[in-house]
Order: sequence, then structure tokens, then C-alpha cells
Amino acid sequence: MEKRFLGLRTTIYKVTDLDKAKKWYTEVFETQPYFDEPFYVGFNIAGYELGLQPEEPSSDKTDNVVTYWGVENVETEYKRLLEHGATEHEAPQNVGGEIVVATVRDPWGNVVGLIYNPEFQL
Repeated sequence: MEKRFLGLRTTIYKVTDLDKAKKWYTEVFETQPYFDEPFYVGFNIAGYELGLQPEEPSSDKTDNVVTYWGVENVETEYKRLLEHGATEHEAPQNVGGEIVVATVRDPWGNVVGLIYNPEFQL
């Protein structure tokens, strides 16, 4: 049977200041963008696409969909993102077994998730 869905590929964060967001994401993900144009900045994060797109200022950011980026230590990365100017959204919490999650808001209001899940395998 042919698979119709092949898995997640890209997470897009919309930002009002693309240059500042590019700098912020470069610092917190410790990765330079591989694609850098005025309409889109793309990062390769361990084989997954993190994209930044410019948008007009808006207070309509939603958090009904969250992408969780895998990390080895949620507490450490959560604190580091806060030190880089993110704001608290959901503090680190164990959600079962050894799985720990947390979320922050980037300086543009986007929710960025962190997850430690030793069971996840590609």
C-alpha cells in the first residue's frame, strides 16, 4: 500500500522582523540558515526544516498547533531560550514515562516546543 503521508518536513514561524528573527534562531538553534532571502529563511535542524516567513504585525498568534523540537535536556534548553529573550508558555513537565515537554514563545509570539522522548526513533 502506498503511503500518502511521509512524515513531518517543515515548521514555519511567521515573524515581523526577519533579520532579527534570523539572528535569534541562528543563536538558539546554533545553526546558520542554508537559505536566506527576503521572503524566506530556511534552517536545516537535524534533517528537518525550520522556516521563517515575514508577516505584518498581528496579535492573532495561535497556539493550537505546536511543533516540539527534540532535545536531550528540556530544563536546560528551556532556561537557555528564556535567557535569549523567549517568554514562558508552559513550564517543563513530565507527560508520562521519561517524556518531558515544555513550550516558550519566541520574541514574535510563536510557540516553540521542546521535548525529551527517549522512545522516539526515526
